[in-house]
Amino acid sequence: MSHNPHVAADDRYETMQYRRSGKSGLKLPGVSLGLWHNFGGANDTDTMRETIRTAFDLGVTHYDLANNYGPPAGSAEENFGRIFAQDLAPYRDEILISSKAGYYMWPGPYGEWGSRKNLLSSLDQSLNRMQLDYVDIFYSHRFDPETPLEETIGALDTAVRSGRALYAGISNYGPEQTREAVRIARELGTPILINQFPYSMFERTPEDGLLDTLEDEGLGSIVFSPLAQGMLTNRYLNGVPEGSRATHSQFLSENQLTPTYIERVTALNEIAKDRGQTLAQLAIQWVLRGDHVTSALVGASSAKQLRDTVASLDFPALTEDEISAIEPHAVHGTHRA
Repeated sequence: MSHNPHVAADDRYETMQYRRSGKSGLKLPGVSLGLWHNFGGANDTDTMRETIRTAFDLGVTHYDLANNYGPPAGSAEENFGRIFAQDLAPYRDEILISSKAGYYMWPGPYGEWGSRKNLLSSLDQSLNRMQLDYVDIFYSHRFDPETPLEETIGALDTAVRSGRALYAGISNYGPEQTREAVRIARELGTPILINQFPYSMFERTPEDGLLDTLEDEGLGSIVFSPLAQGMLTNRYLNGVPEGSRATHSQFLSENQLTPTYIERVTALNEIAKDRGQTLAQLAIQWVLRGDHVTSALVGASSAKQLRDTVASLDFPALTEDEISAIEPHAVHGTHRA
């Protein structure tokens, strides 16, 4: 593949749906590209480049990263930064780039969690790896029970006020943690834009208070693992394909593919087929039903897979009858062994 600067598709904004993030002025695409998997040091550069280019051509203006994405940790940011500089830098003002800090990144007492030292040092490292002057959203990646929340949110406030980030976000924060983070941020004058958390037909914890909290506080939401690590696809209906994620991932094992799971996913697949779409496309539409989720964050191992996922947005919205038909099979915990 040529590595010349990319010329973006003229029609890139014609079909993508954009949703306002809470009560802010920022809109996110209905589908965002996450670089958690498939963009590390061992992945093929041309495949990564094609996927990143294709995302922008489809109107996927948001690329989501974190300091520890890879493997090895940091390599996803390095790869993205190199590709972005070569291909998409002229479009910087049309693109949202996010990063996070909070999980383990380097040895010693300052290499993880939510201290000011960790968050701001990590942000500087991320900007260096991605060859950027700023990120659009900088997240506290997880709540730190041993650091005052005032310190963690204060670091996000500093990141924004210093120009290293445009917006502050939180990730994996529960309802009460979210409320308190929002309160502190508002007092500082840098509102929290968004909360990022897992949500799918098989992971419904956010329905126990978090979604209501986000609505009450005017925050947006971006959900990861909407396909439950691939379990909400038709990939495992007839066994485990060689080389699939279930054969090598720490986040999905063959033990999770139980008879109960097969029964539920088969029923969901039939609903999808009746709509003329894949199960994965149905799963994306399900998390985006209503207006409580701003964007579905998806990984992609290829440009084709990303195109298929973004095509979810082309189908008619789920009806109340279809949502009711899904409900008996969308059982929380099905993704766990």
